[in-house]
Amino acid sequence: MVHQYTNNGFHIVLDTNSGAVHVADDLMYDVIALKKEKKSDADITEALSGRYDAKDVAKALQECRELQEAGQLFTEDIYRDAILDFKKRQTVVKALCLHIAHDCNLACRYCFAEEGEYHGRRALMSFEVGKKALDFLIANSGNRRNLEVDYFGGEPLMNWQVVKDLVRYGREQEKLHDKNFRFTLTTNGVLLNDEVMEFCNREMANVVLSIDGRKEVHDRMRPFRGGKGSYDLILPKFQKFAESRNQEKYYVRGTFTRNNLDFAKDVLHLADLGFKQISVEPVVAAPEDDYALREEDIPALCEQYDILAKEMIRREKEGRGFNFFHFMIDLTGGPCVYKRLSGCGSGTEYLAVTPWGDLYPCHQFVGNEKFLMGNVDEGITRTDIRDEFKGCNVYAKEKCRDCFARFYCSGGCAANSYNFHGRIDDAYDTGCELERKRVECAIMIKAALAADN
Repeated sequence: MVHQYTNNGFHIVLDTNSGAVHVADDLMYDVIALKKEKKSDADITEALSGRYDAKDVAKALQECRELQEAGQLFTEDIYRDAILDFKKRQTVVKALCLHIAHDCNLACRYCFAEEGEYHGRRALMSFEVGKKALDFLIANSGNRRNLEVDYFGGEPLMNWQVVKDLVRYGREQEKLHDKNFRFTLTTNGVLLNDEVMEFCNREMANVVLSIDGRKEVHDRMRPFRGGKGSYDLILPKFQKFAESRNQEKYYVRGTFTRNNLDFAKDVLHLADLGFKQISVEPVVAAPEDDYALREEDIPALCEQYDILAKEMIRREKEGRGFNFFHFMIDLTGGPCVYKRLSGCGSGTEYLAVTPWGDLYPCHQFVGNEKFLMGNVDEGITRTDIRDEFKGCNVYAKEKCRDCFARFYCSGGCAANSYNFHGRIDDAYDTGCELERKRVECAIMIKAALAADN
């Protein structure tokens, strides 16, 4: 499969199966387009005779053949035939999302967790339950040494002592079992203080800081329960925290909605505030929500990605560059085969744990009893759910099979698929459109910077 597009003056050709990217001139771009139509060399030469010299066309055709022979153009899909073996693979648990607090001190309008309640009750995870969760992870991790634990909510700082106690317990256990824990934390910043920052800088491999961008945008969607905005309280804390981590190993993460279709301004606002690691992502909401993205919004959103990509190139050349999570693509090695085929590993390698110890495929399924897989005492009792997620891959999803971006998004989010289509092996259509645009922009940025160098 070959995908061609033009962005910011660059003719880009992506060979999907090999991951090879080519920046083409007009002639090569046209030749490849005709090759995609299975045209013979003679037919291609004739079709282009009025625009290009025959010798130049012959040279371009020879270059195409050389690229094909090198496995960089019109390559065969080497994964499709291996998918049956992939489904039979042995899986181990390598990551947990610990719902340390089903409670929150904000009332974000778009929160899928219902202010931390997750379709259930408010609760804080006890040290005993968290300890069992870490024991479960170690026991089910097989030979894998590196394990990940994300402290999540609600707002995990509302249960801060238990977070610290579990980190300490994890450090003790990793020495006993030859494991290495990578701890991460997601926070809204309300309770962030110097003691929390110091501990996180010592123990947390990554920290996600929730802020939506411009003050008016953030305060509209992320207020306190009384309606007051939270921007002025959290911003100076986040700036201090980012600097204390040397502008590394953190993300400021925002969500854009129909209220700010000009979200590129929010990304650039965060960059202007000094943040170097930024993620601003599209809201996923029910169609009846007034802030939900609609199909007619997609062209405007794609334009915003173009605006952002061009500005990022300009700032990088000026020495003011920053990272935007959705534009970070590795074109040299790429993710491992399993990651390319199955994505985040939800339901198999990655599980969420509720405050009382129930296991779910991921944080977005928590509270949906249909996906209750077991608990930290008994382990996974619903192996049929695990097997269903194990079989969920880019070839199990009809919409993914012929999509050029499939090995970058790995099939998208299973929870979004279920929420919009009632099944985990479908795909969230709006998310797909935006992902394809992000991949195109990300590749263009690399092409532009490489050309400049």
